[in-house]
Amino acid sequence: MKNLLAKWNQISLVKRIVIGIIVGVILALAVPTGASWISIFGSLFVGALKAVAPILVLFIVMHAIAVHKSGKKTNMKSILGLYAIGTLLAGAVAVVASFLFPVTLTLTTGVEELTPPEGIAEVIETLLFNLVANPIDAVVNANYLGILMWAIVLGFALKNANQHTKDMLGNFSDAITKIVQWVINLAPLGIMGLVFDAIVTSGLSALADYGRLLLILVGCMVFIALVVNPIIVYIYTRKNPYPIVLMVLRESGITAFFTRSSAANIPVNMKLCEKLGLDEDTYAVSIPLGATINMAGAAVTIAVLTLATVNTLGVEVDFVTALMLVVVAAVSAAGASGVAGGSLLLIPLACNLFGIPNDIAMQVVGVGFIIGVIQDSCETALNSSSDVLFTATAQHAKERREGKTKVVSVNS
Repeated sequence: MKNLLAKWNQISLVKRIVIGIIVGVILALAVPTGASWISIFGSLFVGALKAVAPILVLFIVMHAIAVHKSGKKTNMKSILGLYAIGTLLAGAVAVVASFLFPVTLTLTTGVEELTPPEGIAEVIETLLFNLVANPIDAVVNANYLGILMWAIVLGFALKNANQHTKDMLGNFSDAITKIVQWVINLAPLGIMGLVFDAIVTSGLSALADYGRLLLILVGCMVFIALVVNPIIVYIYTRKNPYPIVLMVLRESGITAFFTRSSAANIPVNMKLCEKLGLDEDTYAVSIPLGATINMAGAAVTIAVLTLATVNTLGVEVDFVTALMLVVVAAVSAAGASGVAGGSLLLIPLACNLFGIPNDIAMQVVGVGFIIGVIQDSCETALNSSSDVLFTATAQHAKERREGKTKVVSVNS
């Protein structure tokens, strides 16, 4: 048995995950009832990632800041700029695609009990209050803006602490990182359960009526991942972007696709940044921050579904309003993590630009929930994988400016 486990662990994690996906699909199609217990693996895997991620972020960020030496620069300004550029361009791609390939919707109901935010000000207010949340409450509710704020404040407060205290923080960080490695090693089983549950519960036949809409949504996200993001990386680094682009999609995007949670994917991204040899002082902050504000996929969802609603109602759209939609989609997307329901509940906010009544906009939210099994998975994969991509891009751009060269292994 030990020899079998040893041989299994020698296979790369990505290949093991692919095996898990295949087994999950086969079981869902062959014995959907008899193997229903398989889905518990998925729930346990996502639950474990969500449980460990807040503690991981708190201690890693706190330790990184406490031991950070004065004068050593991080790349946070560049990364924040990349996050903003990526999200704005994603909104622009979605708007252009919606004009080139217009779609209409069959409106639905069933989300009357949900209350969307009334404006950008409410979204920003929610984010600001998340920053000053009670630290215990922030950890319990996985409020990453609050966790980041407290970790940064405590990190600065501990900069003058004695070395024993800093060593203790380091030991806690190492221990939690080890736990994360154990959890991530269970990804093949977890993703097998998630795939099985998705196919048995939702099926794919229910999505047939929304095929064209899904094609636009997924097409935009694939275009951003394989064309727009590589162009951004090349402009910053002047190197072939595809090795690292494909690597982050493979090692971060796959798990994010199936967990459908940027928060749950934080440990995966932290591990990938370590594998890439990135600066821990930077990625300890940029990865959890990216999970809350780097939302290119959300910008696509908001823009495409809003313009699909506009087409359905026959509303005329001029250039200025389309441009405003790009900005609103990007700003709203950055605040999506502060709103229950994420990007879908920000669609009514964007619909307000065109004078669309809230009751109709909420029917569009209902459509979003129907296609969510695909839309949300692709959205999360794009959002989460680009967190690592832009963190690496900022560091490689800095090394290029300083005349340094670094070979990054992109083998699985």
